[in-house]
Amino acid sequence: MPELDTLIAEPWADYGLLDSGHGRKLERYGRFRFIRPEPQAMWAPAGEDWRADAEFVPGSDEEGGGRWRFDQLVPREGWPVRWEKVRFTASCTPFRHLGFFPDMAPVWTWMRDMAPKSALNLFGYTGVGTLALSAAGADMVHVDASKKSVEAARANAALSGMADRPVRWIVDDASKFVAREVRRGKRYDGIVLDPPKFGRGPEGEVWRLEEGLAPLIGDCRKLLDQDSRFLFLTVYAVRMSALAIGELVSQAFADLPGRVEMGELAVREEARGLLLPTAIWARWRND
Repeated sequence: MPELDTLIAEPWADYGLLDSGHGRKLERYGRFRFIRPEPQAMWAPAGEDWRADAEFVPGSDEEGGGRWRFDQLVPREGWPVRWEKVRFTASCTPFRHLGFFPDMAPVWTWMRDMAPKSALNLFGYTGVGTLALSAAGADMVHVDASKKSVEAARANAALSGMADRPVRWIVDDASKFVAREVRRGKRYDGIVLDPPKFGRGPEGEVWRLEEGLAPLIGDCRKLLDQDSRFLFLTVYAVRMSALAIGELVSQAFADLPGRVEMGELAVREEARGLLLPTAIWARWRND
């Protein structure tokens, strides 16, 4: 089994992890600053100046998810930000996210450099990864069970000047869609998937990561061949090891050339340069 690797998201013009500690993190998204809960930030923060435009206050077990508390005016419809050639909208969502996952930046770069001619983005959310690959010339299929997320992804494509790029925007249950693509005999150069711990499809389908991940990876393997370039899997917020998902991918891709790697995603804090871990990942690469 290979050693674990860490993919690090460095600060860029429209995003930075300013400080972290005592179970919270202070970030900048464009011209705004936000405080959000972060259980893995168990250390003390670097500084005391945590002025922010808004803070997400988690709810109690009885209340549920929590709410945003705004100290300054933040546009409810969102505001434009940019990562390289991709423009998109950040916004304060009810689930404490801000419309994209900045720790995925090194993944976007790596996938783009693998130069796939066609790629499938499962659980594609607001489409930043889809647009990063599309900007590099890939024909894309973007799948998410949320109609609202797919609409936001299409709006981000228009904002990026890529509304006419060859992207199929699909509202569907990821597992069902992949199973149909297998029956159709489809193939892709690359697949990226970022499944949630729990979710529901557009027709009430129930997704549970521990039950659904292995069959989904098995079907994804059938959409790739010896000339394909990669599969990239990220997993958040579960009691699961990178070694575990690495072995899952290794077994599924044992009959193909290339190699399997695994590790953690992390964001570099601007205040001290320390790394805040955010997710685990595994990938099959054929380069």
